[in-house]
Amino acid sequence: MDIQAEKLSLIEWLAKVDDDRIIKQFKALQQSNEAGLSLNLTLEEKAAVDQGLKSIEEGNVHDHDSVMKSTKEKYPHLFK
Repeated sequence: MDIQAEKLSLIEWLAKVDDDRIIKQFKALQQSNEAGLSLNLTLEEKAAVDQGLKSIEEGNVHDHDSVMKSTKEKYPHLFK
């Protein structure tokens, strides 16, 4: 599904929501997003964020436990 269709689907769903709690969550998300837009990132920082998001979309992720296990194996002297 393309981004425009996804946004339209969300708008249609949100228009039917009667739960005040959900509306408040969306409002908090909106405020958080707008606050994030005021960040002044360099082109390199934006590229790094985009690269990270792409990596996540491609499934290149590791859960916390596996990261901790491999870190402890590689750097056991840091976990005494």
